[in-house]
Amino acid sequence: MKKNKNSDIEELNNFNNHASSWWDEQGKFSALHKINPFRLEFIKRLQPIENKYILDIGCGGGILTESLAKNGAIVTGIDLAEEVLTVAKLHSLDVGVKVNYQLISAEEHAQQNLEHYNLVTCMEMLEHVPDPAAIIQAAADAVKPNGWVFFSTLNRNYKSYLLGIVVAERILNVVPKGTHTHEQFIKPSELSAMARKSGLTLKEGSGIEFNPLLNHYGLSKNMDINYLMGFQKN
Repeated sequence: MKKNKNSDIEELNNFNNHASSWWDEQGKFSALHKINPFRLEFIKRLQPIENKYILDIGCGGGILTESLAKNGAIVTGIDLAEEVLTVAKLHSLDVGVKVNYQLISAEEHAQQNLEHYNLVTCMEMLEHVPDPAAIIQAAADAVKPNGWVFFSTLNRNYKSYLLGIVVAERILNVVPKGTHTHEQFIKPSELSAMARKSGLTLKEGSGIEFNPLLNHYGLSKNMDINYLMGFQKN
């Protein structure tokens, strides 16, 4: 595991402990598999990705990363959870999808690749780091002028606590227990403000309908729980 001041060792250990089940679509990360098509749909609606250089920050086991590559993008995925990244590398080899995976922090990678990427994604990751603003700044540094940056995270309110933690983690087990800390959830207004300070302009936002009780998932106008935001660099 690579140490970094903007990472939480307990968070990384939690993901590493469940690394082997990352690609089990009915397992502990089934929620990520279910919402992934809608994350990809949101990105492609705002920006074509074929032949574009894309950085996926906090790529985990590579669910979104592989989807981007399968759609013709030239993708680099970075993460600090070493065992999870190993799973991502092995899975991409198994299915024959070319992805450049690296064990490196967003801040360090951005400084090595300033304004290199056409598009940067960072999905379900900001709520897991001590300083989300630093990750947002790294994404802004890594993307080219007029390039696009996409974030997804969880809103902070009672509804997100009930459905995002109590139901998802403790009742239905569609997310590993201990994955989320409600205090670290980020309101859309907070995310937009941090992005604006990093020179990013909000272009569109969307909720992700996440109802494991009814097995219903999709894009939505309701941003109370999971949500996506697409920004363009000034």
